[in-house]
Amino acid sequence: MPIHPQEPGRTGADPVEPVPEGAVTPPRGDLRQPGPPPRPEAAYGEPGPDAAGPTPAEDEYTTAIQELEDRWRRALADLDNLRKRHARELERERTAERSRTAAAFLPVLDNLELALTHAGADPDAIVEGVRAVRDQAVNVLELLGYPRHAEHGLAFDPARHEVVGVVEDPDAPPGTVVEVLRPGYGDGERQLRPAAVTVAKRE
Repeated sequence: MPIHPQEPGRTGADPVEPVPEGAVTPPRGDLRQPGPPPRPEAAYGEPGPDAAGPTPAEDEYTTAIQELEDRWRRALADLDNLRKRHARELERERTAERSRTAAAFLPVLDNLELALTHAGADPDAIVEGVRAVRDQAVNVLELLGYPRHAEHGLAFDPARHEVVGVVEDPDAPPGTVVEVLRPGYGDGERQLRPAAVTVAKRE
């Protein structure tokens, strides 16, 4: 009679039943079953790399970005305040300059008023008074940086003269200013207007 080996954990009182051919053997509890490996957090009690929540590096980057955004907003606000302050200062300076220029011409207006008051007096005195007022106005413009140019007999200078006519004058060298029809004021970049002149014709 053949002897069947006993399985571990079984006693001699538990007979081994034969397995029919083609039947599925149920898993034994004392054998390791196949399956996915245990997760690291299950083995060590700590969250794995794909657990929810930012890392310290991400927190540092977020803080740095927020700080840069705050600096950018403050810089924009400072720039806008500087622009507004500059515009106010520029307008205040323009107003002050207009006031100084107008105040410089007030004595000229006062003398014109005085000349009109004495319009019925001696005509020669009126002419002298008007000429004095003219000289006073010219002096004010010169003090403001715009000297008067009404010289004739000089060589034509396109930077200072504007030709309004060409004349024949045997006593004037060709290309020289014969007559100043309208004086000019200022020089170079501070020129208010060029002098309107007639020039001797070139041969």
